[in-house]
Amino acid sequence: MRGLSILRKGSLETVNNDSTSLSLLGRGSGIEMMKQSVLKDTIFILYPSDDADVQEFFYILNGEVETELDGEKIELGSGDFFSANNLESTVQFIAKTDVNFLSVSTAPVFHYLSSVINALRKIGEAVERKDPYTFQHSARVAHYAVKTALNMKLRKERMDNLFIASILHDIGKVNIPEEVLKKPSKLTEEEFALVKKHPGDGAAMIRETAYADLADIVEQHHERINGSGYPFGLKDEDILLEAKIIGVADTFDAMTEDRAYRKAFSPEYAMDELKRLAGIQYDEEVVNAFEKVLYQEGKLT
Repeated sequence: MRGLSILRKGSLETVNNDSTSLSLLGRGSGIEMMKQSVLKDTIFILYPSDDADVQEFFYILNGEVETELDGEKIELGSGDFFSANNLESTVQFIAKTDVNFLSVSTAPVFHYLSSVINALRKIGEAVERKDPYTFQHSARVAHYAVKTALNMKLRKERMDNLFIASILHDIGKVNIPEEVLKKPSKLTEEEFALVKKHPGDGAAMIRETAYADLADIVEQHHERINGSGYPFGLKDEDILLEAKIIGVADTFDAMTEDRAYRKAFSPEYAMDELKRLAGIQYDEEVVNAFEKVLYQEGKLT
C-alpha cells in the first residue's frame, strides 16, 4: 500500500564493530530509528551536541545497563527508557549484560557510519580522480550548499539531506568515459547525451539504498526553472529547493575552477552570470542567499 513500509526481521543496513552492532530500521524527516546491540562490559557514551535541538531516545528491549549521575549509581533494564537533549556533559553507560535497545535520533547518526554512503562517496571520489580538474568539487559544492541553506533558514533535517545529496550529486558520472570527461573541445551531441544521463544514473544508485529519499535531489540538480535543464526539463515549483541550491553551488564552483577546455573565471564574473540568469534559469532567492555566502566568506568584496 502506498505510504506503508514493511520490514520483516531485518534492517535497511547494519554496521558492526567488535562490541556493538547498529542497525538502521528507518529514516525520514530528519529522524533515524535504529536497533543497537551492545556486548557485556562495553562502555558507551552520550555526548553533548553542538545543536541544542538534537534529541536522542533509547528504549531497552532486554539486558541491563548502569550509569552514575551525581555520585549515584542507576541501573536500567528491560522496558526502561532514557533520552538526551541539550546535554551539559558526557554521560557514560556500561553494559552489565548483553543489551539490545531501540534508539531514535533527530541527528543523522547512522549516515556517518554507513558503509553504503561510504561506498557511494568512493564512487564520487573515483569520478574526481578520472578528471583531476574536478578534484574536491563535490566537497566544495556541499560546503556552499549548506551555507546557502543556512542563510535561507532551511530546517535542520532538510540541511542534513542536502549535505549528503551534495556530496553524492555527481556519482552518476562514473558511467561517463574518461575521454569525454577530459575532452578539451566542445562535446558532440552523442557525448553530451552521455553527460546528461549522469543525474539519473546517480539517482538510480541511491534508490537502491536506505537513502532513496535523496535520489530526487540528485536527479534534479541540473534542472532549471525555465525548463531548459535536464534530464526532464522540469520547471520552477516542480524542482526541489535542495536541487535548486545544489544547481547554483555546482555552477559557481564549475565556473571558478580550471577545466580541460578553459581557465577558471573570477568569483565576480561567475556571480554576475548567476545574477543575470536569476529568475530565468536559477531561483532568485537561492542566488541571493548564495551571494551572501560569498560575501561572508570574503570571496566577494
